[in-house]
Amino acid sequence: MPSSFISPVKSVVFAFLILSACAASCKRDGAKTVLNPASAAAVKAQFDVLQDSVALKWRIMTENDDQKIGTTRLLLRELKAQPGANAAQLQALEDANNRLKTIRYNQETMASSDLINQYDNAQESLLNALYPVAAPNGQAPTENARNFVEGIQQLDAGVVGFRVQYDHAVRQYNDYLKLHQAELQSLGAKYAALKPLPYFTIGAK
Repeated sequence: MPSSFISPVKSVVFAFLILSACAASCKRDGAKTVLNPASAAAVKAQFDVLQDSVALKWRIMTENDDQKIGTTRLLLRELKAQPGANAAQLQALEDANNRLKTIRYNQETMASSDLINQYDNAQESLLNALYPVAAPNGQAPTENARNFVEGIQQLDAGVVGFRVQYDHAVRQYNDYLKLHQAELQSLGAKYAALKPLPYFTIGAK
């Protein structure tokens, strides 16, 4: 009759195998926790990258606009130095240029398309009035004036492209925020009250 007795050696081996299997399972579970992309730490790291991308695109865009305003100021200074310059006309253009930054939207207020339109219209009106004075019939009075006009035109032509790039970064930011808002809110501090950012694109969601 076969014995049901298990030798001590076999018991030790059997127990070792069970412990090894448990250890391997625990190790795999631990690895899953560390690499889980839905963990709060991983969500924060990815969100910070997207937030930095939005900030970078915004800075590039506003620096382009600041440079356009600055170049316009240099052009007006150049024109004022020309014989027969209309001082009152040039001063009015300079005043309009100086007002631009005071009416420019920011990342929150641009939720109102009226503010964007107000700024764009003010700048467009200024440039439409400036170009005929700076280069009548396409002929600028000095080489510096011509270079300034061309520089302003190049900067102005880049506006749409910068806005498209900004909208793309904001779309990624907003989509990620919507998908992982619970994890971000669990981090507290600045992550607890995050809201979607507005777009330039009309009708963008």
